[in-house]
Amino acid sequence: MNWVGQRMGRLELTRIYDGPMSEGRGVRGVKSAARTVALLELLAARGEQPSRLDQLAENLGVPRSSMYQLLQTLVDCGWVRTDVTGSLYGIGIRALLTGTSYLDGDRRIRVVRPYLDEASDALGETIHMARLDGPDVVYLATRESHEYLRTISRVGRRVPAHAGALGKALLAERPDEELPITDGSLTALTENTHTDRAALLADLAQVRERGYSIDREETVTGIAGFGFALRYDAPATDAMSCSVPVARLTREHEVRIVSVMREVRAKIEAHLPPVSRIPDWR
Repeated sequence: MNWVGQRMGRLELTRIYDGPMSEGRGVRGVKSAARTVALLELLAARGEQPSRLDQLAENLGVPRSSMYQLLQTLVDCGWVRTDVTGSLYGIGIRALLTGTSYLDGDRRIRVVRPYLDEASDALGETIHMARLDGPDVVYLATRESHEYLRTISRVGRRVPAHAGALGKALLAERPDEELPITDGSLTALTENTHTDRAALLADLAQVRERGYSIDREETVTGIAGFGFALRYDAPATDAMSCSVPVARLTREHEVRIVSVMREVRAKIEAHLPPVSRIPDWR
């Protein structure tokens, strides 16, 4: 980015990291660029909770003086904000502008959004779209239900793929031996989350058989979800889901949810056949 070259020369962003070469690309990483990304991701993950200089330096294993220089440069650029005392730091507004650009610049998200509205209007429930990113899914769009209070899901939220309908729908599109999850114990979000790999694999086998995933209070207590992979990529990287409070999830409503979501998925996939001119983003 231009702001890197113009504003961060004192941090030696052109200095080559003396670690291993990036896999498959034959180039070495830029150490201070990686440090900048790590700092922004840490501040973003902390949300409304502010961070202090010493805390950030310790968490990232960076000398205090280097961290101070990096923070001041990012404050000048708008990527980090600070309080009036200059002692607390948080993610800046430039991060929002970049995230919005990502959403607006993705043709698939633009095409899917109206269909999310259609599903929400038909079902009266909350509809999500998310994308697989390593072992997690990231929410790209949400249509909230008018029938109950907002859930904790929001655009930009990251959730372990094994822990909900969206992620399980996408994991099921991949062979078990290629799943982007660890072999050890899996993180639990609720008491119903799969924490054992064998149990997760058994669930994914059922997802493949029925054609959609089911989340029985695995992500949020009191909320069930139904996930549908969007197969305009192979394997699918995007999925949509319908979330509904378990207190009013009847068998008849579940059948209708599945029917409507299948119909909407078919419309999306018909609208979004693979197009060779669109970059194949990694």
